Amino acid sequence: MHIVAILLGIIIFLNIAFAIIVIFRERKDATASWAWLLVLFFIPLLGFLLYLLFGQNLSRYHLFQWEDRKKLGIETLLNRQVEQIRNDTFEYQNDTERAYKQLIYMHLINNDAVLTKHNLIDIFTDGKDKFEQLMTDIENAQDHIHLQYYILHNDELGKRLIELLTKKAKQGVKVRVLYDDLGSRGLRKSFFAELLAAEGEVERFFPSKLRWINLRLNYRNHRKLVIIDGQIGYVGGFNVGDEYLGLDPKFGYWRDTHLRIQGPAVFAIQTRFILDWNQATNKKKVPYIPNHFPNQRVTGNSSLQIVTSGPDSDWEQIKNGYIKMISTAKKTICIQTPYFIPDASLLDALKIACLSGVDVKIMIPNKPDHPFVYWATMSYIGEMLNSGAKVYIYDNGFIHAKTIIVDHEISSVGTANIDMRSFKLNFEVNAFVYDSSIAMELYEHFLQDIEVSKELTLGAYHHRSKTIRFKESVSRLLSPIL
Repeated sequence: MHIVAILLGIIIFLNIAFAIIVIFRERKDATASWAWLLVLFFIPLLGFLLYLLFGQNLSRYHLFQWEDRKKLGIETLLNRQVEQIRNDTFEYQNDTERAYKQLIYMHLINNDAVLTKHNLIDIFTDGKDKFEQLMTDIENAQDHIHLQYYILHNDELGKRLIELLTKKAKQGVKVRVLYDDLGSRGLRKSFFAELLAAEGEVERFFPSKLRWINLRLNYRNHRKLVIIDGQIGYVGGFNVGDEYLGLDPKFGYWRDTHLRIQGPAVFAIQTRFILDWNQATNKKKVPYIPNHFPNQRVTGNSSLQIVTSGPDSDWEQIKNGYIKMISTAKKTICIQTPYFIPDASLLDALKIACLSGVDVKIMIPNKPDHPFVYWATMSYIGEMLNSGAKVYIYDNGFIHAKTIIVDHEISSVGTANIDMRSFKLNFEVNAFVYDSSIAMELYEHFLQDIEVSKELTLGAYHHRSKTIRFKESVSRLLSPIL
């Protein structure tokens, strides 16, 4: 008994020490700190191991450096746009840009997100259509292909993509592939053997030092980017795998949103890829070369900013962009997201919009791919229903789109979900588009999705079982760290 008492005392002492580390060393926000304290209290010692896997802070690290950005004149253009907006001498392309100049300004000063004009945007909501177009663009590549995904599977779609990239590498096209080591866990170097033999290059983001497991479960690169010849850029929600073609019976049809962009915005997508690539590699840094930033051949009507965020940033740029969009809404807000776990600031912004008479519509999946996240989502959905929002449960498979449309005028499409993980823990990228025609096209897709969804009423929500209510309550407590 004496030994047991000593061991118990040691455990209690260590747990208190771990709690002090959580509160003071990492200096997290209060909600995250309380969530971790609950874990430490209920799971002594093991809780701290979980903290080491999930909870460490990266904000003090500056991971992404690329001095060659100066050669692009980005800093000069940024300063010019900021000064022109301040002096009201900025030449707006349309009334939508002028109406949202504060949002544009915020992204300029907090994210170095240059406003680019005259872009041409194609919207893809079906995986088969998106990947057929991507394969065609890759087939037509002449100079380089830069490809970055969170998930890259060794299945039929993944093999088809790598085979095509290998073919292009053998033709002399420079091919670079960057994937997240955790999101694409299970991939082996042999999967890329032929591509590497053809002088293609492959890198992993935050690779594990252990062969079979990656212990860094947070701070993953969730971005999905493709740049072809510096002329075409892709950004959105689709990863690479057969499930994104609707071939996984667990999920059925996969509904996502992806943008294919031509125009000067491709330079911003290219810059983001190079920053991520140079962080991931030790030997094969990408320098500035004119071929990566050629003269743009296509002229469109869309203005947009490519906005990024991550745990290395002092600001939660994409979340702040969402909040600014929501706060400016006068008529409608349409949101599609697989996970709905907003922090207090975004939740309050949405509630205020509802209480102000704005028609807020939120669409979420009818099935979980992560149970705790799904139950936490339903907890927050209840608050939105109480505030007057309309909630739709997508019934035609799984909806993975990360889309916001405000007043049929502006929109945001990218990789960031409405959850704290996307806002604080993952590296994300979104396109903020100032074009009413694109917003209307996305809204039409939203209306089509409503046709295959069911509306969740407040009455139906209140009739859920006690078991579900308990799961929601527990998941809600853990939501800051999910």
